[in-house]
Amino acid sequence: MDDGFDQSPSMMKADIETITSLAKRRGFVFPSAEIYGGFAAAYDYGPLGVELKRNIREQWWKSMVDERDDVVGLEAAIISNPAVWKAAGHLDAFNDPLVECLDCQARFREDHLADESPDGSCPSCPGTQGFTTPKQFNMMLSTIVGPVSDESGRAYMRPETAQGMFVNFSQVQSTMRKRLPFGIAQIGKSFRNEITVKQFIFRTREFEQMEMEFFCYPEDSDEWYEYWKTKRLDWYHSIGIRSEHLRLRAHDPEELSHYSSGTTDIEVHFPWGWGELEGIANRGNYDLTQHADHSGQKLTYFDQDRNEHIVPHVIEPAAGVDRIFLTLLLDAYDEEKVGEDTRTVLRLSPKIAPVNVAVLPLSRNEKLTPTARNVMDVLRSQFKAQYDDAQSIGRRYRRQDEIGTPLCITVDFETMEDDAVTIRNRDTMAQERVPISGLIDACKHNLEAMTVEK
Repeated sequence: MDDGFDQSPSMMKADIETITSLAKRRGFVFPSAEIYGGFAAAYDYGPLGVELKRNIREQWWKSMVDERDDVVGLEAAIISNPAVWKAAGHLDAFNDPLVECLDCQARFREDHLADESPDGSCPSCPGTQGFTTPKQFNMMLSTIVGPVSDESGRAYMRPETAQGMFVNFSQVQSTMRKRLPFGIAQIGKSFRNEITVKQFIFRTREFEQMEMEFFCYPEDSDEWYEYWKTKRLDWYHSIGIRSEHLRLRAHDPEELSHYSSGTTDIEVHFPWGWGELEGIANRGNYDLTQHADHSGQKLTYFDQDRNEHIVPHVIEPAAGVDRIFLTLLLDAYDEEKVGEDTRTVLRLSPKIAPVNVAVLPLSRNEKLTPTARNVMDVLRSQFKAQYDDAQSIGRRYRRQDEIGTPLCITVDFETMEDDAVTIRNRDTMAQERVPISGLIDACKHNLEAMTVEK
């Protein structure tokens, strides 16, 4: 699929190098196994990264499952019967065009070369010309299951979570007594042996997907396709991503998969151009029909009112947790002058921020510390809170700004006298004095006020 990149200047304030550095420095994302020199396109999520990823998942699940009556969840196996991938077409057709430089033997996706090297030379040894004839490269990652290392034990790491929902369609429908239309949602790891990995966590071989298969009457599929395009775009606005950084792009006819009557990408204007964040596809009845044909099992819905078996059509919104993670960091990154200094801020929505509230005692004083710890205990029951007493108060404010913490609570020597603390707002840097007895309500009010769609 075309990435949809162009060279128009991005409105984002950070480039990928800035975000990569911040992510490592502040504990969001680390290169995997860095003490051994790392591993290509593999990353480990640090303490703040796991919190941000968890918040992304929770907001998606809340929107797609918890707040709806017509969608239920599933967690399918990562390694499945190879027949699943044969039926789905992945064993025969899950390919990218591979070319190899005649000089340095570096390998590239042919359809990405124009973006990486507009003059047609090799991106790894510029100035040279010439590549091998394109050949199809299957992106399925394989493994051997069982004690014998031969082809009889060949299995595959799933390249998408979708097929688990299709093969479990009948079990879910019958056990949950679902009537059309209804959906099955899933969050989980997928694996693709990408030829070209690039742009930090934008394209990796191991990634996490959030997909939903929405089964509906064939005659209603176009209406549901339009519904889910709007619904999914609205969700990105709800977690704080600015409207000007997003767009809907319908696939041209030559881009469409053979089973799709329509596919639209939600794209982000990354620093390197427009790129896919999520795809919404009208898959028709292709998947259920394929699995029924290959397995010999019925995968139909019996409509009692119509007294007929129906093969539902499917609308699929499919998003990547890692790309959303990267988008949030890029979208939220801001720099502003404060006096003679430059302040770096991640203006993350409180819904998403890895830390909601930070407790900062003015100093490591034996009188302040017990009170500050008590305040921390009060807050952590309601919010994701962090205690920070290292370095000066100014440095701590800047550190919390850089990881996106919306509110900082300062416990100072006046607290000993008035049982009050100071709340500092990340975005405005405004401060207000509130009694400890009313701190939870004050924090909730401030966080709600900061949770505004951009």
